[in-house]
Amino acid sequence: MKCLVTGGNVKVLGKAVHSLSRIGDELYLEPLEDGLSLRTVNSSRSAYACFLFAPLFFQQYQAATPGQDLLRCKILMKSFLSVFRSLAMLEKTVEKCCISLNGQSSRLVVQLHCKFGVRKTHNLSFQDCESLQAVFDPASCPHMLRTPARVLGEAVLPFPPALAEVTLGVGRGHRVILRSYHEEEADSTVKAMVTEVCLGEEDFQQLQAQEGVAITFCLKEFRGLLSFAESANLNLSIHFDAPGRPAIFTIKDSLLDGHFVLATLSETDSYSQDLGSLERHRPVPQLQAHSTPHPDDFASDDIDSYMIAMETTIGNEGSRVLPSISLSPGPQPPQSPGPHSEEEDEAEPSTVPGTPPPKKFRSLFFGSILAPVGSPQGPSPVLAEDSEGEG
Repeated sequence: MKCLVTGGNVKVLGKAVHSLSRIGDELYLEPLEDGLSLRTVNSSRSAYACFLFAPLFFQQYQAATPGQDLLRCKILMKSFLSVFRSLAMLEKTVEKCCISLNGQSSRLVVQLHCKFGVRKTHNLSFQDCESLQAVFDPASCPHMLRTPARVLGEAVLPFPPALAEVTLGVGRGHRVILRSYHEEEADSTVKAMVTEVCLGEEDFQQLQAQEGVAITFCLKEFRGLLSFAESANLNLSIHFDAPGRPAIFTIKDSLLDGHFVLATLSETDSYSQDLGSLERHRPVPQLQAHSTPHPDDFASDDIDSYMIAMETTIGNEGSRVLPSISLSPGPQPPQSPGPHSEEEDEAEPSTVPGTPPPKKFRSLFFGSILAPVGSPQGPSPVLAEDSEGEG
């Protein structure tokens, strides 16, 4: 594999790597006939991101030499990020970037051609790996928002950098509401300060969502995608379903595609319950997969049965085995208060370290999570109104 990036596209590539570094510690690089794919997944397997750069993005692109199979590799994110560490340096001094993949030496060579004839060569070791692919279908999500990334980027500015999660909901009059999420504790006497930002329907190019729906997801990964989409002046589409289902964030351009799939919180706070009480218990369609599992695979789905749902598909050409990650959690059993629910809550396994924080997030690779019934209400949060007069 060999590709050549020139001009402002070098900074775009660097921005994409910075966005991916907010999610995972490993980068999966795979040259395809459709372009160069960069993918990553976080350690708790609740966030997945993918950028696909079309061949037209590069001045020169060759997925594989004649007679050679397509290679794919996995490298440490820190190693690849170090090449594009300073975006200001890339914009000012780097004229072109050459990336080549040598399977015989197991080296990924990144060469930066700078001004005044300076060349910087980075030889990165890599490991052979299978193709990383999350199975998801944005068309199956009943709710969709589309707006310029700049609008959402300005909307999240008031939230503190240390905030872990944010709730996105649709209120009365089709107002889109972003609100900081704080986990409520029954024995806590401290009232949390809540930040809320409202966007009108006119701020969105497309708004297809029922009033009252709300989801909660990690803000760190969302900010990483917003940063990239804003710099490229792209529109951002958000496809989502009921709480606990994965939310899909997409950007599209003639030269690149981007998909971020984030787990959502299956438990909602009092604000989300007010917005989503009508939506949470509505049956939702199954996400499409390359190979649909048998209904009995998740028939006895409960908190005890956390297991990675991996599928194996064989391509039409050759016998290469590619594991694909199924996002379909299967049917959920009805909730009923009683001893059975308490046993399931006690049987909940310990959380996996990494992002998102250890709350009841549904992992993209795990089965469904049952939300506890009759959870105690915490103290009422103090709501700070957004003032346009403040700088």
